[in-house]
Amino acid sequence: MKMTLAEIARVVKAQPLSEADGSHVVTGLAFDSRKLKPGMLFVPLRGERDGHEFIPAAATAGAVATFVAADHLPVTTKLITLVVPDPLKAMQQLAQYYLLMKVNPKVVAITGSNGKTTTKDMTAAILATQYHVVKTPDNYNNEIGVPMTILSMEPNTEVLVLEMGMDRPGQLHALSTLAEPDVAVITMIGEAHIEFFKTRDKIADAKMEITDGLKDDGTFIFNGDEPLLQERAKKITQERETFGLHPENTIFAHSISGHRNHTEFTVEAWPDLTFSIPIMGEYNVVNALAALLVGRKFHVKPEIMQKALAHFQVTANRTQWLIGDVGEQILSDVYNANPTAMKAVIHDFSEFTATGRHIAVLGDMLELGEQSPALHAGLAEALDPKEMQVVYLYGSDMKALADALAAKYPADQLHYYPLDDKEQMTRDLQNDVNHDDMVLLKASHGLHLETVLSALVAGGRA
Repeated sequence: MKMTLAEIARVVKAQPLSEADGSHVVTGLAFDSRKLKPGMLFVPLRGERDGHEFIPAAATAGAVATFVAADHLPVTTKLITLVVPDPLKAMQQLAQYYLLMKVNPKVVAITGSNGKTTTKDMTAAILATQYHVVKTPDNYNNEIGVPMTILSMEPNTEVLVLEMGMDRPGQLHALSTLAEPDVAVITMIGEAHIEFFKTRDKIADAKMEITDGLKDDGTFIFNGDEPLLQERAKKITQERETFGLHPENTIFAHSISGHRNHTEFTVEAWPDLTFSIPIMGEYNVVNALAALLVGRKFHVKPEIMQKALAHFQVTANRTQWLIGDVGEQILSDVYNANPTAMKAVIHDFSEFTATGRHIAVLGDMLELGEQSPALHAGLAEALDPKEMQVVYLYGSDMKALADALAAKYPADQLHYYPLDDKEQMTRDLQNDVNHDDMVLLKASHGLHLETVLSALVAGGRA
């Protein structure tokens, strides 16, 4: 972005600047003083530490100006200051202005309890075959990340693909009304954040907020296999399209064939084409269907979409195959976890042929609230000693699953470790795994199973 400070001050209703100060051109924004470059505007946000503490560092980094919250005056700095009630709100106002008044691309907004990042990546890959596309980097999907993504756009951006996350009611409403999407997508409704919402019905209500800012001539694309969405979509007056595995959907997949590093499928709308995605899982086929619907909405030919999906780049830390230091095959999926995703990954992993054993290393699924013990214990239905020969469980809530599996698994095939025993689990796992085994690592990111992964890959076996 490039805007004068005078224009920025007008948009965010900051105090008027002198002609000399207002003529400065801002070339970007940052809320982390370590990422500032000369000519940028610093946005001091309140977090674990107050961002105003880093205004001196912002000046040293070459920032031209800084937002300052009115309740932090006076501030001593050589930077030009734009005094606003709330720097975060000011950044959001500026992002909306830049989006709608300066660049005005088509906007695709994507949310869901699971799969939103992968769907974002697929959608962006398809649209990038015909348009200049900007997408949410990594998981910059909240009230800070969304405006930062918007403000990172080049003026020639034609389509903006935004991932939108939420952990409380009203969050998606704010993001959707900020971005005013042309297309809104919901991938699925799961149990993520059920600690705060209590029921899947309330999660569905919160996810539907993504349609609150949908343009009047926009399109709502959603998982038609989910009754909770079908019911709520009836209230949407804009065009509606659905995807899924059932024939009642606008597009649906069949003839799904899973492989270790890719999944093939056919779509009824284009029966002569076989699609392939470079990741495993039927659930990712459903994500691909959402991306295909968006691509069709933007008039991308199916043959071009086929090629784009075959080579799209997956955001790091999602399902990834690696080779351990003794030659074992490792499927790492340690970025996040909820019961729906956990069961799906266990199912797909179990179907891959191994000359040795299938070993599951499962950590706690976070933010499940008072239902957490029951939801963890419910994973027992997805685990069969004939298909998953050894299970390692780690974390406080995984004790409920350990108890549920005690009658199904022999003691030497079921291992449980509380939160302070990760190092012991890692050592036991290293000593147990053989070159012909297949190992699954799956947990919420807060369990940091990536340290276990590093130990398996880096070596150091006892």
